[in-house]
Amino acid sequence: MLLELHPLITPAWGQIFWGGLVFIVLLILLKKFAWKPMLSAVNEREKAIEESVNLAQKTQAEMKQLQAQNENLLKEARVERDKMIKEATETSKQLVAEAKETAKTEANKIIADAQQVINSEKAAAVAELKTQMAAFSLEIAEKVIKGELASDDKQKALAEKLAEDISVN
Repeated sequence: MLLELHPLITPAWGQIFWGGLVFIVLLILLKKFAWKPMLSAVNEREKAIEESVNLAQKTQAEMKQLQAQNENLLKEARVERDKMIKEATETSKQLVAEAKETAKTEANKIIADAQQVINSEKAAAVAELKTQMAAFSLEIAEKVIKGELASDDKQKALAEKLAEDISVN
């Protein structure tokens, strides 16, 4: 039985030749018509994938750089905001201090003007009081003198006394 299977396992020389020839022709046809387009398609696909990967890496690097720039801009903006708030606070404090100083100066000026007006009115009142007192004194003196000079004897005595004072001087 072994001998009977043996011819089935070992091919004949003609079959090997024709099988080899068909294989070589098939290889040549595949190389000419199928392998080049398949290899070029694979190479193009590989290049496209490589370019996509490179573009993705480049984009990722740009995104990281943009993110770093955004963070720096945010930091700068925060610093600038803090600086502006500080300056605004200082300016408002300075304006309040200036307003207080101006108000004090104005109040002191008003007080000084009021004291000056009070003193001038006081002086005017004192002067008027003196004038009235002098007028009252004159009226009183006039009445007293009229009362004393009502008699002729008193008038003669006064005239002599005045004459005596005039001659002594």
